Amino acid sequence: MPLTALLRLNRNFLEPYEPAHEDAYFSEQHQRDLLAAEISRCAEGRGVPLVIMDEQSIVGRINILNIVRRTFQSAQLGYWVDESSNGRGVASAAVRVTLELAFGELGLHRVEAATLLHNERSQRVLRRNGFSRIGLARKYLRIAGRWQDHILFQRVSEARDD
Repeated sequence: MPLTALLRLNRNFLEPYEPAHEDAYFSEQHQRDLLAAEISRCAEGRGVPLVIMDEQSIVGRINILNIVRRTFQSAQLGYWVDESSNGRGVASAAVRVTLELAFGELGLHRVEAATLLHNERSQRVLRRNGFSRIGLARKYLRIAGRWQDHILFQRVSEARDD
């Protein structure tokens, strides 16, 4: 599976930004199991798993996560891009297209994203896509083996209120 190969290739690059993973995480079977779970959540309307393409190659992942309906109509956004594709606008374009899906077909009102304090590249991607900073979440996620603070961002749909 090309995505598994890409993860293995970028293991060291992604390590400071990801939860600590056992070696099994990088196996074909584990990635297939994760994808099956994501497809199940998609079928239930709770998320949308996507890949990021550059030309004809997969260069990363982007996911709409934890969709909550009713009065909330919100979700979280998570993404990563291959080290060799960083700084080329690939992530910015992927976020833009994913927001079109979120605010269009999915009818979401708000999308949240969080970055580590030092992840300035990802913060720029979010700002370029109209996200605004909404605060600091102390010890928000367990990344690289320890609880780390994150900057929270949001983008609210520009559609008129109904």
